[in-house]
Amino acid sequence: MKIVIGIATAGRASVLAETLRDLKYQTRQPDEVVVCAPSEEDILGAAEAFPGVRLMTGPRGLTRQRNAIIAAVPDAEIVMFFDDDFLADAHYLEAVETHMEANDRTVVVTGAVLADGIKGPGLAVAEGRAILAACAQRNDPGAPESVFTGYGCNMALRLAPMRAFGLSFDERLPLYGWQEDVDLSRRLAAYGEILLLPGARGVHLGVKRGRSSGIKLGYSQVANPLYIAAKGEGYPRTRAWEHIIRNLLSNIAKALRPEPYIDRRGRLVGNMLAFFDLVRGRMTPERAATL
Repeated sequence: MKIVIGIATAGRASVLAETLRDLKYQTRQPDEVVVCAPSEEDILGAAEAFPGVRLMTGPRGLTRQRNAIIAAVPDAEIVMFFDDDFLADAHYLEAVETHMEANDRTVVVTGAVLADGIKGPGLAVAEGRAILAACAQRNDPGAPESVFTGYGCNMALRLAPMRAFGLSFDERLPLYGWQEDVDLSRRLAAYGEILLLPGARGVHLGVKRGRSSGIKLGYSQVANPLYIAAKGEGYPRTRAWEHIIRNLLSNIAKALRPEPYIDRRGRLVGNMLAFFDLVRGRMTPERAATL
């Protein structure tokens, strides 16, 4: 089984290098590692961190970069997408291959995130490695579980159904992508199972550097779920509104005393701009890139 690791990156060359260095410890080595970035500056040090890595430059935007990676590996069977700040346990790819070879109905596998820095100020590389080391002796991670969506920071895609049915990441979701993992997972769910694989473990550092502005992200928090739900491909409007309201209430509640690592006021402004566009009938996910 040919397994390619794909990493879309922007603005975080030093973190990317650390993530690449850790890949040499995988007990099942990837057949290829492909990194796509908007500029050469974004991949400084990558070639030295993982000799043999294929480095590509292409249009900025997570969905575009991930599609470029898929297009660059026409003979791959699995593309394992890691965020540039995701540290994988040494047995991660081994667990994915074992499962995918034995279960051809599985179209998306997402691993168990032991710690997610995106929910706080972020984790340092040393912290992430320490968490992985502390969990390395767990021998019985548990059975796979059916889930609604893969988590974009660590998501393995079986490419056969994507090629057969012309599926790809939706490039109308700009910049950071926001919910692009849900969108593609739900479209793939028509052709197989989406599973959480507890034996594939890792740590998402949640590095804040290189992310979209608060206003842009706030707009996407409203526009993207409604756009995805409107496609009618397995993402219910009720779930979209639950997601939107949860983020909106969080932004409102924390706007006066925001976390130092989150632009809550910017997100709230973006939310309001999206609602204003919604009532005028002119809301599109692409507008976030122009704010």
